[in-house]
Amino acid sequence: MAVNDAFEVAEQDVEYKNQAGKPLLAHIYQPQGAGPFPTIIDIHGGAWHNGDRMNNAGMDRALAARGVLVAALDFRQPPEAGYPASIADVNLGVRWLKAHAAEFHGSRSIGAYGNSSGGHQVVLCALRPHDPRYAALPLPEDPEIDATLSYVVAAWPVIDPLYRYRFAQREGRKQLIDAHLEYWGSEDAMAEGNPQTAVEEDEQLEMPPILMVLKVNDMNHPQAMQDRFIASYRQRGGPIEVEMFEGLPEHGMVPTAEEPESMRALETIMAFIARQSD
Repeated sequence: MAVNDAFEVAEQDVEYKNQAGKPLLAHIYQPQGAGPFPTIIDIHGGAWHNGDRMNNAGMDRALAARGVLVAALDFRQPPEAGYPASIADVNLGVRWLKAHAAEFHGSRSIGAYGNSSGGHQVVLCALRPHDPRYAALPLPEDPEIDATLSYVVAAWPVIDPLYRYRFAQREGRKQLIDAHLEYWGSEDAMAEGNPQTAVEEDEQLEMPPILMVLKVNDMNHPQAMQDRFIASYRQRGGPIEVEMFEGLPEHGMVPTAEEPESMRALETIMAFIARQSD
């Protein structure tokens, strides 16, 4: 199935988890066709504590219209729960989507898209899919399935939370400082639940292809933080591609002809997905 054709898109909310009577929903963007379509989860940004599954609706609809099945997940956020609860939710969401993708004409080979703090979460999940803390939530309908990801698109990720926390301290960015503390609780947790730490210190980890979508002069996600991870991932032998963009919004990217950089981002992501889906 080509991923650059035009498809009508059907949308629906589906419960992927219910804990203590509270449902967590996946918003499904389903291309209308026989498939099987390339399939991804979408994890929104918002400093780990803001936003919901509809944050990236513009990009998700654009991807689905090009022939990608997207499941945008809600996950637990502060004050309900901090790290590692959201990572466990995402891990479960990946397994749930693998188990149910065929119902939406999707592939069981799952990729992921995440921006900002969502980018952190999808990369961390991709590196450590078997971590017992992250894989702790059961999937009764398919208990043997795992949360390995075939590829990841990380858009301006908080790829090293401890680096970004100390950057926010130096810059006097109280809102960012408070968000880090609310989710992580301590610098020790920021250092541990950290893709940079995983790549440098974990003896065993998964290393799927990663596309880094980065913004020039990004005041929230320092380039030095990204460069360090890119170098470490390559040194470890991981395949990673990097594309830089001017003027992309922090949240709610909507690819249109009037927003050429957003359109270029969409085309870059589509080309990457196509290469992984061949």
